[in-house]
Amino acid sequence: MLPDLEHLIALQRIEDAVEHARRTIADYPERVKALDDRLEQARGHLAAAKQRESDSVASWRALEKDLAMQQGRLSKFKNQLMEVKTNREYTAVQKEIEIAQHETRAIEDRILDRMLEADDLAEAVKQAGQALAAAQKAVAEERRALDDEVARLQVEMEQATGEHERVIARIPPAALATYRFVAARRTKAVAEARDGLCTICHVRLRPQVFNDVRRNDTIIQCDSCQRIVYFVPPPTPAPGNGVGSN
Repeated sequence: MLPDLEHLIALQRIEDAVEHARRTIADYPERVKALDDRLEQARGHLAAAKQRESDSVASWRALEKDLAMQQGRLSKFKNQLMEVKTNREYTAVQKEIEIAQHETRAIEDRILDRMLEADDLAEAVKQAGQALAAAQKAVAEERRALDDEVARLQVEMEQATGEHERVIARIPPAALATYRFVAARRTKAVAEARDGLCTICHVRLRPQVFNDVRRNDTIIQCDSCQRIVYFVPPPTPAPGNGVGSN
């Protein structure tokens, strides 16, 4: 391969790696926020489950107070029933007793509902707590991995800076100017040509141009996107793997 072309390919790979590292580092605060949001969501689910359980307990206690009140009323009416002197009074007190009994049964049914609900709500709190614990563990691991990745990329960027300068020093000014001109307009200045196509703009190269590109002995630009194109030869078959081998 032409050394100048090889250096341009190396330059593109270095700049691609640096750009990837720069974007990853720039995305760090947003990725950390996403992790924090996951934890906050898990905490919210646990808080909501605990609130539902607390509301159910409060409702249960309020119902028990109502039940005690109705039972007091029922006891009072039964005592009054023993003291009535006329059928009219008896009928009126008996009606109050029926109403109090009906209210008592209704409250007892609602208390039973709260009792049955308590187990489900306690289980929901337990599961939400387990989910929060799992999220805290996962987020802590992901945060460590993210911090390690950013630290590694920062080191690689520093190393790439020196390599970047060394590669640039090996490229003739004219070739470097072409690279910079295309990069300023297309972001990537170098592209592989494969199966007769530029792999970035996907426009087919003229047959003669592709034949010239395959030799990798000169700097050729794609007629469509102007990127510098090169060819990666297919791997050479290992000995013994050819057609007809035993």
